[in-house]
Amino acid sequence: MIVLGIDPGTRHFGWGLVERAGTRLSHRGHGVIDTDTSAPLAERLCTIEEQLEAVVQEHRPDAAVVESIFFGKDASAAAKLGHARGVALLVLARAGLPIFEYEPSRIKRAVVGTGRADKRQMTMVVSALLRLPTPPRADAADALAIAVMHANVAHVEARLNRARTSVRR
Repeated sequence: MIVLGIDPGTRHFGWGLVERAGTRLSHRGHGVIDTDTSAPLAERLCTIEEQLEAVVQEHRPDAAVVESIFFGKDASAAAKLGHARGVALLVLARAGLPIFEYEPSRIKRAVVGTGRADKRQMTMVVSALLRLPTPPRADAADALAIAVMHANVAHVEARLNRARTSVRR
């Protein structure tokens, strides 16, 4: 199973790919789509769409996971984040991918052990888990964490379903 994690943003849009084969997780790729902050929002969203489509076409993930909206104190930032998430959801749906969503605090708790982990902690843990030679940028590390979490959740759910099926027989 190849999982594409998405950390949406209109300035820096992180993506990360992990593969689960049995109990083994491995890194398949990651990156950050940086947009021109002086460009109008619509143009930045087009950049995100084009580059995310290229990632999906190149890597052919089996599932996608998008960080859900975090409502902080800045309503304008939350609205812009919503635009980037919308573009991501559109690209992923057009590709026919099953899409999952998790809250930032749940991702942090699952990967680092605390829902209040900072970007530095997330980057360090993801780098160690995936045995990366150099730490990724924070937005890519967050996207990889999202993919790691889902790969683990999906693995556990599959094992539970197999166990339930064998008990019924």
